Amino acid sequence: MGIWRSPQGIEVEAIVIHDGPCLLVTRRIDGRRVLVAYCMNIREVGEHVDLAQLVPA
Repeated sequence: MGIWRSPQGIEVEAIVIHDGPCLLVTRRIDGRRVLVAYCMNIREVGEHVDLAQLVPA
């Protein structure tokens, strides 16, 4: 799938859970990925990060 990053350390990764698409939102803190949210659509991702700042990894 794909991974997008924001300047603030947020990462959004397109994954599949139970045969359905999902967007995994994490934040890099001290070199570790910390779970922020599992989102079902891009609108939900926008609640955690400014979508305009996301760039492909």
